[in-house]
This record gives sequence, C-alpha cells and structure tokens, in this order.
Amino acid sequence: MATKRFLFIFSMSFLLVTLGCSTTKNQTAKVNKNFDDQQLVMILNANNNTPMRVFKINNVQDSLLLRKQSEDVVIIPNDTTLKHFTNRLFATVRDSLSLGVGIAAPQVGILKNIIWVQRFDREEFPFEVYLNPKIIQYSQKKQTRAEGCLSIPNRRETLNCRAYAILLEYITLEGEHRTEMVEDFTAIIFQHEVDHLNGVLYIDLMDEALKINSVSN
Repeated sequence: MATKRFLFIFSMSFLLVTLGCSTTKNQTAKVNKNFDDQQLVMILNANNNTPMRVFKINNVQDSLLLRKQSEDVVIIPNDTTLKHFTNRLFATVRDSLSLGVGIAAPQVGILKNIIWVQRFDREEFPFEVYLNPKIIQYSQKKQTRAEGCLSIPNRRETLNCRAYAILLEYITLEGEHRTEMVEDFTAIIFQHEVDHLNGVLYIDLMDEALKINSVSN
C-alpha cells in the first residue's frame, strides 16, 4: 500500500514538474518570438542602460549585416525582451561615443524594424521609439542637408534628394498603430533610419543627389 502511494505521489509530482516546465518554455518562446538565440545573447548580455556596439562599414562582417533587410516586429503584450532591447538601443544613440539624432536596430546587429528618432519638431526635442515604421508617401519638394551616420565614421555629405515631408506609418511600443506627417529636418532623420531597415546607407544616395543637382543646373 505504501509503495502504491509512493508511486502515485511520484507520478503526480513528475506530471506537475513536466507541466511547469512546458508552461515556462511556452511563455519564453512567446516572449522571445521576435529574436533568435544569437540576437538574445547580444540583447541580454548587459542591463538595459548599457549601450550596444555600433556596427560600422569599415568592418567587413558589420558591413554585410548593414546591407540586409530587417524584419517586422511582432507586437506581444508585456514583451520584456523587446523593451530591454529598445532601452539598450536608446542608450546606444545617447552614449557619449555616439550622440546621434537617430539609430536603427541593424546598426547594433539586430535585424528588426525598430528605430529611435529625435523629434526636433516637438517641444524639448524628445527621442521616440518606432516599431515597423514605413514611409508611405514622399513629397516632391526636396531639401538640402548635411548627413552623417554612426555606422560611417568620420564622414559627412550634403544631400539634396531627401523629401521635405513624409507620411509615416508605425506602431508604438504599446501596440498602437499611428499615421502622421513629418516635415523638415526630422523628416530627414526618419528617411535616414528607415533606409537602414532596408539595408540602404545615405552614401548610396550620392548618385541620386548628383543627378538632381545636374538637372537643377
């Protein structure tokens, strides 16, 4: 009788442990749905206030990744890993070694459609994070500005092919879908960062800028 009771308790304990492990694995898989194992290591190897390494074109492996297309983020409620990553991405763009006005996830080796942009069109120039941003309309009017890039050290170029205004679609970190018109210098930052998500660098636009300049002359 004692043996049967022992076997019954053992069986129930094993079942509970198995179910517990299965639930934990499912929850982990759900939370980490946006990132593969390699990306998770890169994201979780430090606290959320620690900047990540900026990928640069003068490194062959970095350059290859910077030319790849990024993927959309899957919006999952309470995705702590996504939040951790966006915090680290922000810490990177505001790091004393960077001090940029925008950054895209591929610039730290994570091929996801996530960007931070400093909004010079808002009071106090706040930084804001955007998930799955897409530019759905460009104005015909252009603007001329000098651009630099955290991934292209020690170089700035003046482009005259950026749209003055754009119509932007995106998702907030809270999962809210939004559309808005952005103009002037802030529109350039958005165009620059969205280009990164498509594997495009601002130096790729030099030929287009030259064509526009030759036509205008």
